[in-house]
Amino acid sequence: MGRLQRTLSNVGEESGRDNGCIGIVGGSVEHPNQPAIVGRAALRTGSDHVRALVPEPTYEIVAGHSPNLLVDRYEGKRFDDVAVERSIEVSEWADAFVIGPGLVDADPAAVCDTVDSLDIPVVVDALAIEPALESDLSNAILTPSGSEDDPIYEAYGSLEDFSAETGAVVARTGTVDEIVTGDDLIRNETGTSAMTVAGTGDTMAGIVTSLLGQGMDRREAAELGAWILGKAGELATAEYGPGIVATDVIERIPSTIQ
Repeated sequence: MGRLQRTLSNVGEESGRDNGCIGIVGGSVEHPNQPAIVGRAALRTGSDHVRALVPEPTYEIVAGHSPNLLVDRYEGKRFDDVAVERSIEVSEWADAFVIGPGLVDADPAAVCDTVDSLDIPVVVDALAIEPALESDLSNAILTPSGSEDDPIYEAYGSLEDFSAETGAVVARTGTVDEIVTGDDLIRNETGTSAMTVAGTGDTMAGIVTSLLGQGMDRREAAELGAWILGKAGELATAEYGPGIVATDVIERIPSTIQ
């Protein structure tokens, strides 16, 4: 933990430092709020600017979450070829990118094309994980929770084999978080049982993407991101008990970093 605490002390510490721009692709009519949760978590972790790209029907919902979020839209309800072009435009502005939170019924080929087109570090989350397994993941962190890692096990047998073969880093959230880099497995035990609440996985994605945008390497961002999420959850649980929600955790990220 000493190394992590030293790393934590450097997050956003330098005067005048550019803390990065984050791009988010996600959301759907069924799950419109996930990109906003990711974006709020990234901002609270220190990112300078966060831009969410969402389907047109959910634009007003996401834009209404916070005046601090930048929000763009693509035509239609489904993530498809048109959305790929818009995603690439956002990625050219960003320092790190996350795809997948709330991205229901996306065209698998469009997800692959987007991931393959990115020249910046990318977090592949939630519903983008399975289609992205066909992509180049050598610059990616995957952040599965619950059954979201099932496609990885089905295709590769283990998280370690998957990471070793693809070059991806895996940050699997659960009762004990697991960060996998090749054959190396790190366990993070911060957090509480109350953090099974919806939205904590989106919070994790936002934290990790923010750290990538601030210049951390993938393993460090994944390990520190899990630690920050768990510690922020501990602070929220101490105040609210088992009734915490994801935004309670997000609001305690700055105190955790401090």
